[in-house]
Amino acid sequence: MKKILVLMVVLSLVLTLVGAVSAQGKHFEEIRIRFFPGGSEGDPFASVVYRGAKAAEEDFGCTVEYVFSQWQPDRMVAQFKDAIAAKPDGIAIMGHPGDDALDPLIDEAIAAGIIVTSQNTALPIAEGKYKDKGFGYVGQELYASGYSLGQKAVEKFGLKEGDRAMVWGLLSQETRGLRTKGVIDAFEEAKLVVDYIEISPEVNADAPLGTPIVSGYLSSHPDCKIIVTDHGGLTATLETYLKGAGKGPDDVIGIGFDLTAATVEAIRNGFCDLILDQQPYLQGYLPILQICLTKKYGFSGLHIDTGSGFIDAGNVEAVAKLAEEGIR
Repeated sequence: MKKILVLMVVLSLVLTLVGAVSAQGKHFEEIRIRFFPGGSEGDPFASVVYRGAKAAEEDFGCTVEYVFSQWQPDRMVAQFKDAIAAKPDGIAIMGHPGDDALDPLIDEAIAAGIIVTSQNTALPIAEGKYKDKGFGYVGQELYASGYSLGQKAVEKFGLKEGDRAMVWGLLSQETRGLRTKGVIDAFEEAKLVVDYIEISPEVNADAPLGTPIVSGYLSSHPDCKIIVTDHGGLTATLETYLKGAGKGPDDVIGIGFDLTAATVEAIRNGFCDLILDQQPYLQGYLPILQICLTKKYGFSGLHIDTGSGFIDAGNVEAVAKLAEEGIR
């Protein structure tokens, strides 16, 4: 209920500001922002984040420079350093490198008068220190989301003790990996046999490169009941992975995170059986709004959980059109 009320307040404020922009001209045209959408241009998930940020840029009249990172934490750190050197009014970053890597740079940026906020992956240390200076977070609560998906899968598909699961995730990234850990914890509590595979940097940046990994795993583990992809781009590629392994829609359960047009098709075709959506469009739109409001009015940081709900074949058509338009 609290999450819904916060979103209602924010969206009401957005509508008010958009109305003011229409009536009075651009409201924040003097503000310059560096924004991190995540992956690469055309990435199924990052492209939706980008569209959300681009819509906010157009609505509010600010100037935004977009920096794609191919989901590589080291690249995010280097790009954040470059952003600080450029001295924009604000920077919206993703927290994949973690607090230890980013906290000194955030200190530097704040000391230089740059507003910093975050999306997709939280940075709790910086958020705790700089909330009053506009540092917020827009994204899922990662561990809770992973645990919830794991629990739902056990219940929905009747998984039982001894069933084998492949979990493909990002445990090497301490904060980002919390979602993977949540899935594994839920499965292990149900006494499933969990085979964990780390998403390589190459597959992280280009999901179809993971096809031989799935084929090889399923060949050596023909008893696998379920595959979990903790990555929107990989979830969008589930149909390709399973077809490449010679599997039909009823052979292996496929679940993951994030709604995209490709994932909608995979659900329709039976290759993706369940996802948990996190509304990436909001992860683009709302950080731009956060920086604009903090710069102009001194607003503190907002912490907004964009995790929405489960999507499967029974309800996908309700959101399919928006996904195909790059909004959900």
